[in-house]
Amino acid sequence: MGRRRSFDVDEVVEAAAELFASRSYDGVSIDDLVKRLGVHRNSLYGVFGSKRGVYLAALRRHVEREVRPHLARAVQPEGVLTWDLLLLAAVDRAPDDAEVAELVSSVFAEIDEATGDPAATEVLLGRWLRRRPDAGRHDVPAEQDAPETVPGEGI
Repeated sequence: MGRRRSFDVDEVVEAAAELFASRSYDGVSIDDLVKRLGVHRNSLYGVFGSKRGVYLAALRRHVEREVRPHLARAVQPEGVLTWDLLLLAAVDRAPDDAEVAELVSSVFAEIDEATGDPAATEVLLGRWLRRRPDAGRHDVPAEQDAPETVPGEGI
């Protein structure tokens, strides 16, 4: 009989999501995960199978808890969404990973449907990309993150 798991999987997945959102998939090593999560390498492999397994669990958790409950707010200029993991997945992992691409595409379609705007994902990505270089700065007012046009107009 195997040893009892000594960590909370949900807490590990949440911490991994934060790490991947701040440094991207390729910017995180297994050693980084072990160090940040406080979990032994063998335990990570035993539960998730690989770094990609941890990443997919983190991305799915992010989508279910942070993205889907807030789809309609996606293009509202007064709010700055913290969907970095989803958006990094779109530009970083989706081109090379069919499973990630499928998840990202389905969420983007849900955003477009929820907002009633077929260009909503483009607005969201544009706002995120403009904000990204200043992600570490806390002195940038939220107004600077707003799209220059109203969704669906002049896009």
